[in-house]
Amino acid sequence: MHAELPRFAGSEQHALDHKGRLIVPARFRERLGSPFVLTIAPPDPCLALYPMPTWVEFCGRLEAVPVKDERYRRSVRYLFAHSEESECDAQGRVMVPLRLRTYAGIERNVVSVGLLTRIEIWAKERYEFQEPPTGELPTFLSELGL
Repeated sequence: MHAELPRFAGSEQHALDHKGRLIVPARFRERLGSPFVLTIAPPDPCLALYPMPTWVEFCGRLEAVPVKDERYRRSVRYLFAHSEESECDAQGRVMVPLRLRTYAGIERNVVSVGLLTRIEIWAKERYEFQEPPTGELPTFLSELGL
């Protein structure tokens, strides 16, 4: 990794407005910077906001893949067809295109989650459905030495 990339943690619940705009929580906005990338987050049914330096590094890793077979091309094509370079307006909102809201099942209520190098945007109903990692979390963290 080259330069130190922005890190995110924490979560906030909020709602899209009637035009499909999402308020990016103030606690994330400065570190996110402008412009940033709004995209899907496979295999999870959510969206992600990437600071531009993180996205550029990710693109570099994609370009460095030695074998660009059909699976690679299809996957990259799908990801980039569902990615938007975006920025917040003066009120801290970003427009979330309908195709991205559809992918994530977002109608109105959302949860924004800081997840290391990105911010995930979940439909509140889908996020609440996630089971907490009760038994596996302590084991996972101890394996990482935390």
